Amino acid sequence: MSWIDDPAFAADKPFGPQTLPYGVVETAEGPAVAVRVGDHALPLRPIADEFTAELAELVAADSLDPLLAAGRPAWSALRARLTELVKATAAPEGAVLLPLSETVTRLPFTVGDYVDFYSSRNHAENVGRIFRPDGEAVFPNWSHLPVGYNGRSGTVIVSGTDVERPHGQRKGDDGPVFGPSVRLDIEAEIGFVCGGPVARRVSTSAAPDHVFGVVTVNDWSARDIQAWEYVPLGPHLGKSFATSIGAWITPLEAFAAARVPVPDPGHPRQDYLVEDTHWGLDINLQVFWNGTLVSKPDFAGMAFSFAQQLAHMTVNGATVRPGDLFASGTISGPEKHQRGSFLELSWGGKEKITLDDGGERTFLLDGDTIVITATAPGPDGTVIGLSEVAGTILAAGD
Repeated sequence: MSWIDDPAFAADKPFGPQTLPYGVVETAEGPAVAVRVGDHALPLRPIADEFTAELAELVAADSLDPLLAAGRPAWSALRARLTELVKATAAPEGAVLLPLSETVTRLPFTVGDYVDFYSSRNHAENVGRIFRPDGEAVFPNWSHLPVGYNGRSGTVIVSGTDVERPHGQRKGDDGPVFGPSVRLDIEAEIGFVCGGPVARRVSTSAAPDHVFGVVTVNDWSARDIQAWEYVPLGPHLGKSFATSIGAWITPLEAFAAARVPVPDPGHPRQDYLVEDTHWGLDINLQVFWNGTLVSKPDFAGMAFSFAQQLAHMTVNGATVRPGDLFASGTISGPEKHQRGSFLELSWGGKEKITLDDGGERTFLLDGDTIVITATAPGPDGTVIGLSEVAGTILAAGD
């Protein structure tokens, strides 16, 4: 029996001892690195004496930045020691459990570069049919490389932060008009937080040494702004106003039992995209709109793994650094209930979505709240949890 008296801290629960995600919480002494145990946060600074000198310095920090830079040997050693401590019958001296319902979480690391990919074939085909009904749904390059774009890291925000409706240009009857977006949308995604040494041209086999952990992502999107601006260069203001991530980063090591092959593209990959082991991940997401479950995207169907995405991201000589973040792109499956954006669920605004309270939607209204959750299979029949990403839409400012 563990000293942690929390029913949610059990092997059959998402945040049991098999998961142990990291975050940063507010304490009386300031921001502190913490690990999530069930529905509680365990700050690590008060129990730093339980670790080696190197690890003690990392857990005593006020963000995850030093830990991200430390590299995989330190990540593995810390996780192993934490597993011992949380499974022990006696609490470490100084340990304090903070109920999550009473705890303020912070953006846990300094976001460096941010890249958003476009790696769901079902999503790409759906969006192509909506935006280009008379053209090709997916262009020939799509299955050969992970299509993506460089985003705006300064607007990455932690779960629970409200999102103000953005302004921008959109197409009108007699030319462009300017004002608040009227087609505000979500994108249910999985993100990867980078760490380890600065590196260039990272191979697929080396990619796990440069990925610290996994996080839920909602890449909010203004579809009317996007549709007007994306030709010929792609996303800009329609994507750059807000990207929400979960407050707790689940270590990549926790997903050992969730690894699956990516779907066969039907042709050979370029050598730098060939994997010597499977790095697709069997992650199941749920999207709640004002409490109504409206979608259940399945990450296992993504056309490229995070290892292939990172290899592609750096093959031109670009570096990967601790704190860099890249996201999968919208996750959609072949069935309607698996579509990871409201653009697809409403098919461009033509089909209304009915919520449990009787309300009807096509795109987001002011006051709407979106919550995205995710889980993956763990070892021995356990469940690995990814912390929720939540946000509420505020009316556009002046």
